[in-house]
Amino acid sequence: MPTLVSQPSVVEAAGNKPKRIEEFVGRVNTDTPVVSIARMKSPPGWVEPGQTPEFDEYTLVLAGSLRVESKDGTLDVGPGQAVIAHAGEWVRYSTPEDGAEYVAVCMPAFAPDTVHRDT
Repeated sequence: MPTLVSQPSVVEAAGNKPKRIEEFVGRVNTDTPVVSIARMKSPPGWVEPGQTPEFDEYTLVLAGSLRVESKDGTLDVGPGQAVIAHAGEWVRYSTPEDGAEYVAVCMPAFAPDTVHRDT
């Protein structure tokens, strides 16, 4: 029988401003270690520390604009666009202008000890 996930768990976010992370599937809400699926809502001017995660992150922007910085350049990802950040690559996410709503899928699932944020 399929498992209904009736509501997400809200998890703490990193960054300079409050950002809402609603994990629907993952280590916190469903005890799923292989994948995490979360809806993110970040305000204008939000920026988080850079990171070099041990997981691939697939991000689909629903509204606003998400900026993704890497050592090779910067991408602005708009509504209806997606970006893939590969495991082992340094990235930094921000929403410098309008804020954003987006869905992030991490494989394996996001974990604080595997994200490796800059200090």
